Amino acid sequence: MANPANEKKLKNRLLVWLGGSIGPYFLRFFYNTNKWDIEGEDYYKDILKSGRSVIIASWHSTLLTAFMGLAKNNYHGLAGNHHPDAEIISRVGKKLGWNIVRGSSTDGGKKAYNEILEILKSQKTVFAITPDGPQGPAKIPKPGAIRAAQKTGAVIVPIAGQSTKHWSFKNWDTFYLSKPFGRISLLFGKPLIFNLEDSFEDCSAQLKSSLDKLEKEVNSRVGLVKNN
Repeated sequence: MANPANEKKLKNRLLVWLGGSIGPYFLRFFYNTNKWDIEGEDYYKDILKSGRSVIIASWHSTLLTAFMGLAKNNYHGLAGNHHPDAEIISRVGKKLGWNIVRGSSTDGGKKAYNEILEILKSQKTVFAITPDGPQGPAKIPKPGAIRAAQKTGAVIVPIAGQSTKHWSFKNWDTFYLSKPFGRISLLFGKPLIFNLEDSFEDCSAQLKSSLDKLEKEVNSRVGLVKNN
């Protein structure tokens, strides 16, 4: 008689192998066949030139657009721990040119957070973080990105992206995946500098306001009237 636990493990391993192997090819096809309209790149590039690290902040729902728009730059990103989805993200990210740090808010989170701080302090680099990820609530910033910026002197640059053609998947948020042969609008917002003495509530409100405004603007540019 088959063991359900073993069957689940085998299924997860197969999903990880398939996702990690063919995922990058699908994402490149979906996103590289779009026409990209990118605005505001100088915001984060000028910060890097000044010798400071950058935290790119995107709402979880549209993280793939930022992920693909910044691929091939050897930047850093965060994936969860001990879950098939996280393992797929990690493998795909590495093949697309990202340095992936593993950790989550419940398992390995402290270790991953300390690694993020060390990277931001020791390197002039870019680290991509979803302030409301990985499990929500949607569009409500958690402390991670803000505290990291305050402790390391890194500058947060908000980003939002959307495509004229996309699939949407509802979970705790509405997750978007671009379809081929559309047009993508990718906007970088004005840099946000948070000092240690600034309250989390004030910083969170600023970050949320900036991300919401960017999202509204890109949705308008691609003809997506409804903001989810």
